[in-house]
Amino acid sequence: MHLISKLNIDHKKFFSLIIALVPISFIAGNMIININIILIILTSILFFGKELFKIEFFLLDKLLLAFFILILITGIINNFQLLPVIQTWEPDFDFNQYFPTIIKSILFIKYILLYFVLRFLVEKDLIDLKNFFIVSAAASLFVCIDIFFQFLNGKDIFGYPATGRKLSGPFGDELIAGGFIQRFSLFTFFLIPLFFKNFLNKYIKIIIPILFLIIFTGIILSGNRMPIILFIFCISLILLFQKQTRKFLIPFIIIFSLAFFLIFSSNKLVRDNFLNFYGQTSQMVGIIINKDFNEASSPLYLKEFYTFYDTWLMNKYIGGGIKNFRYFCHERENLKKDQEFKCNMHPHNYYLEILTETGLVGFIIISLAFINIIIITFYRKYFTNSLLKDNNLIIPFMFLFFVEIFPIKSTGSFFTTGNSTYLFLIMGILIGLVRREISFKNNV
Repeated sequence: MHLISKLNIDHKKFFSLIIALVPISFIAGNMIININIILIILTSILFFGKELFKIEFFLLDKLLLAFFILILITGIINNFQLLPVIQTWEPDFDFNQYFPTIIKSILFIKYILLYFVLRFLVEKDLIDLKNFFIVSAAASLFVCIDIFFQFLNGKDIFGYPATGRKLSGPFGDELIAGGFIQRFSLFTFFLIPLFFKNFLNKYIKIIIPILFLIIFTGIILSGNRMPIILFIFCISLILLFQKQTRKFLIPFIIIFSLAFFLIFSSNKLVRDNFLNFYGQTSQMVGIIINKDFNEASSPLYLKEFYTFYDTWLMNKYIGGGIKNFRYFCHERENLKKDQEFKCNMHPHNYYLEILTETGLVGFIIISLAFINIIIITFYRKYFTNSLLKDNNLIIPFMFLFFVEIFPIKSTGSFFTTGNSTYLFLIMGILIGLVRREISFKNNV
């Protein structure tokens, strides 16, 4: 008998609650995120015991486990190779601050377990995703309102001041507010049509545009440029691929363009931020088109690409170990040529980071995993006659996943708490929804 039976706990309400707390934990910080992850994993094991470990392993699952095993292997190898490297370039390095690579590698298991647990819970219909949608929507709108307050008053409601061209809202000195809104706000637009269709149906045409303007303005004021691009990209893809929403694509583009123009023309902070972004992008495009790869005059992101290549060459096949990109910095040949360029923490792209820290092997494994997810979700929904065609619940998770792994976007570190948690959360729920449809079809 499972523990859950002895405690007489409504399992669906319980797990719906702790999963719904995930967006709030992202605002609270990494420690709360980790506590939430551990809570989800441990309670699932306690409540379901052996049943949880009897799940059928598919190709995707095997690829993710292989990726983790590789992380362990490269972690063990590089844990001993890295220490002499650090001592060479920084003899006075405080090793009390050094977190061993092998420990970081072992701890990555929590994200793999999070994926398996969520896949199980969603597949067995043990989570009411409406709660997750509601909290995601509320948290996104809260961050937007807090950014508005910070913009108007110079400080947010918690007292965090506005700095430079970007606004952080409740995230303090972490300039990630726009990314948070982009990641969790999409559920806002699915909440009303999916769960409150009968109650608010006649007001949807008014509510949705208002919510869009609030969210879009919040992302713009945050100053985070990439989240704006990803937000627009994600919604455009949904409108394009959904037959019933395709007619809204042109109105959406018009509303977006007008809103952006009004904010851009009326606000110097926003205008300077995006003109700077446009200048850097134009410079990079010009360099690539003209093949004028002059390192001295290259913008920062392109210089970071040069250092990525040098770092990858050091450990081409199994990488230098997760979160070790920063430690190999002083060994890079291109950095020695440009002493003014400082060491960066990561290459600002998931795939480049995976390539440098897990090598070609890790890059191939994770790429195959991502391709597999796209095939069993996107392809099945839009290009086959599977039951997924009728399941609109997977849409926000599917497109958010696609946007999250988009190859050419600039990103934070793949292996940080926030990014890994979000990605494996989306993957677990998404695959769980697919498996639930398959189980339903088999039972019928």
